[in-house]
Amino acid sequence: MKNKIENAGIPMEEKDKSTTTRKNLLKTAAAAGMMLATGCKMSMEEFLQKNFKTLTDSEKKEIITRLESEYSKKYGKKFTVSAQEPIEGTLFGYALDISRCIGCRRCVYACVNENNQSRKPQVHWIQVLQMDKEKGIDYHHSDTHYNPPKVPLEGHFYLPVACQQCRNPQCTTVCPVKATWQEIDGIVVVDYNWCIGCRNCMAACPYGARHFNWGQPSIPNEEVNPETHYLGNRPRMKGVVEKCTFCIQRARAGLYPSCVEVCPVGARKFGNLLDPESEIRYILKTKRVLILKEDLNTQPKFYYFFGV
Repeated sequence: MKNKIENAGIPMEEKDKSTTTRKNLLKTAAAAGMMLATGCKMSMEEFLQKNFKTLTDSEKKEIITRLESEYSKKYGKKFTVSAQEPIEGTLFGYALDISRCIGCRRCVYACVNENNQSRKPQVHWIQVLQMDKEKGIDYHHSDTHYNPPKVPLEGHFYLPVACQQCRNPQCTTVCPVKATWQEIDGIVVVDYNWCIGCRNCMAACPYGARHFNWGQPSIPNEEVNPETHYLGNRPRMKGVVEKCTFCIQRARAGLYPSCVEVCPVGARKFGNLLDPESEIRYILKTKRVLILKEDLNTQPKFYYFFGV
């Protein structure tokens, strides 16, 4: 009754406007509090930006124009930020020949350069595991920090691991804000602006393929790659999770991922799983193929095989 008496005589539209104003103030205050708590340096407009999947074409264009300007100014290079959609009739898959991989790690650093991963602190989307041939695929006794004078080391083989681009990705189901999802071409992506850094996806991924930016990512201006995609290799910020996207900025432009191109022994293969004439379909049909942790039913689209 008290509220009714106090509100008596106030036009309904004014009451609605007052309520809306209070909501906006509370929303802005909450966002500001989160920005201070997480050390986020984004503008308020950027922080309150909608999820990429809900943006209109005009909103995407406006955001991309702003990002291109900001990145160009920061790094002293002309930046492009693509929002290219999936290619119709395409489902990307990857295959890696374990019998050929020599553990040189060229793929690791080609990925770093292509995808603007932080140099300090270091972030690597690809981890190469050195394993004992007698023990087979044994994660517990594998070594990611191997450093022999030459590779491959006798009696060992190498298993590079990155995002497995699962058909049934557990990482996307646990995200409380839906900042990560699977596109129709099979690529699992992250909207960095929508990510809240809770790291649930990291806990859910059985392959250790997601990486958190504990510090502000650092990329030397002369080494930054200015050809980027909004959902892929554009520069990230502190407090967000990132991962391999099959070099989405390249794959959707009809190019191979950088790790495929740089491999000196041709151990890496990439293609369209929906194309019966593609090389990757030939591999799945004719080679001894395995997927990692098959019992978890994540159904990776990253296949390992023995070519020889």
